[in-house]
Parts: sequence; C-alpha cells; structure tokens
Amino acid sequence: MNSQTFFISGMTCKACVGLVESEVLDFPGVVSAKASLANNTLQLTGDIAEKPRLQILQDLMPALAKHGYALSETQQKRTIAWRQFLIAVPMAALFLSALWGLQKLGIVNLVSLKNATYLTSFTIGIIASLSTCMAVVGGLTLSISANFAKEGDVFKPQLLFHIARLLAFFLLGGAIGSLGSQFEFSDGGTFAISLIVGIVMLLLGINLLDIFPKANALVPALPKSVMRWIEPLKSANHNLTPILLGILTFFLPCGFTQSMQIYTLSSGGFIPGALTMGFFALGTLPILGLMSFASLGLKSPWGTGVFFKTSGLVVITFAIVNIYAALLFSGYIHI
Repeated sequence: MNSQTFFISGMTCKACVGLVESEVLDFPGVVSAKASLANNTLQLTGDIAEKPRLQILQDLMPALAKHGYALSETQQKRTIAWRQFLIAVPMAALFLSALWGLQKLGIVNLVSLKNATYLTSFTIGIIASLSTCMAVVGGLTLSISANFAKEGDVFKPQLLFHIARLLAFFLLGGAIGSLGSQFEFSDGGTFAISLIVGIVMLLLGINLLDIFPKANALVPALPKSVMRWIEPLKSANHNLTPILLGILTFFLPCGFTQSMQIYTLSSGGFIPGALTMGFFALGTLPILGLMSFASLGLKSPWGTGVFFKTSGLVVITFAIVNIYAALLFSGYIHI
C-alpha cells in the first residue's frame, strides 16, 4: 500500500498527535495516519498517497489549519520567537500581580495546591483553556459544531455538550475525592502528590514556551487509542452524542486535567473533589464556549505564540511556587 510523508508544524504535545491523526483519518482514501511529535512528520497510507503531493496538501490543510497546524512538503526551519517574550513577560507579570492581590485578600491560594481554594481551580481552568493541551477538547467542540450545523442545529448540541461536561467533571471529581478519602494520606503521601502535580505543571509550562522541543515528549498523556475510540462519535448527529462526548472529555489527554485529578485524590471527600474539578471545568468554559458558538480562534501565529508564552510563564510560576511550598511543608528546606 502506497504511503507519503509530509512535514507538519504546530504540534506541541501528545494530544496534538491524536487530534491530527483523527482529523486526517476522516478523509477518503486514508487507511492509516501516523504523526510524529519528535520528527514533526505525518505519514499517510492508502489510496490518498497516489494523488499528487500538492493536491494532498490542498485537501488536508483546511482541516488541520483550523487547529493551528500547517502541512508542508519540506521541513520548516525551526526558529524561536524570542521577541514574543517582550509582550508575554509583561502580560504574565500583570496577570500574576492580579493573582497575588487576590492571594493577599485570601480569595485564592497560590502558595500551595494543598490548600488551594476553588477559585484557584477556576484560575487553573482558565489557563488550561488557553493552552495547546486543550486542543483536543477544542477540536471536539469545533467538530460537533460543524457536524450539527450541517443539519441546521447549532445551539442545542453545544448546550448539551457543555452541560454534560460540567456535570461529568463535578460528579467524577467527587468520585475521585471519595476514593482518596478512603486512604489516610501521610505527610509523605501529601508531599508526593503535591510534588507530582508541581512537576507536571512545570513540564506543561515549559512546553508552552515553545523553546525546548524535547520537552513535548515528557508531558504525560493517555494513549492515542483513546482518541481513535472517541473519533466515530464526532460525526454521529444524535442528541446522545454531545452528551457522551462531554462526559468523555474528563478522560482526554490534557495534562492540566490530569494534574487536577491527581490533586483531587487528596481533597478529602466527594463534595471537595466535586467542587475542585467542577470549578476547574467552569474555568475552561468561557474559551470553549466561544469556540463552540463563535468559532473563536487565534488567527495570527504571532498572537498565538504570545498567548502560549504568557500562559507558560504563569504556569511555570504556579509550578515553582507549589514545588517550593511542598518542600517547605515537608521540611526538606527551611526558611
């Protein structure tokens, strides 16, 4: 069976790999699609490979471009947009200053996720929705919107998707909290959880800066088979489909979601766990909602880079503060 390999840019995490492959597999003549995060390549196998390369690019580019990916015949020279930090650093400093003000007022707790407030979970949700790790959920919302728009129904499926998503995060977060409450976490266990969350967030933040390509491979993610299992649901126009997809987003490979799920284990019970994950999901709602109903997207590569770098600096600050607080609480360091 024929195959052709193209170069792809814009992938920043393992979730992106799953999204690219799932989008490409929708095209007639594509038997298999294999994206490589390490090599920035996309290998296509099937009848589509018999077409001229330029024709394949023209066919695939619109579907990939809506998620911020670009396909090309030759490898694009990688350059680091250092100038974007001239805007990203002040923006991150302004955002962190506002959060520090809320910290002083006791509204949020950035010193340690161990005693994080629900507004802290909401804030992390906002940051997650602006990151590339939400590309998978964003891709699902856009796919649902497009499929149901063909049938003249836009509002109801999106409403069902987001309501189901919020309820799933609330109830499943409560289940995780209940599970964690069955175990008596020692100081060492609490320290381990805080440290794991901090390290995952640090990797996510470094990944968002887009200056260390090798960091992409270190970000944890669920197997790509999960996305392939969900893929058939995207094109099924049925009231149950957006509800199922909304529920399944709880299990999608987003590092921020996984970090909060780990933290929720130590939340202490159903209600704390439910509120932690519920407020996190609520924080992601504004951006995902706009993507659903207004097809919001950062069209400018420059603007996208600035947003991601700003988010990366904020997330790295969160991670460093949390790791420091965990080490301080456990007595490994002293003031």
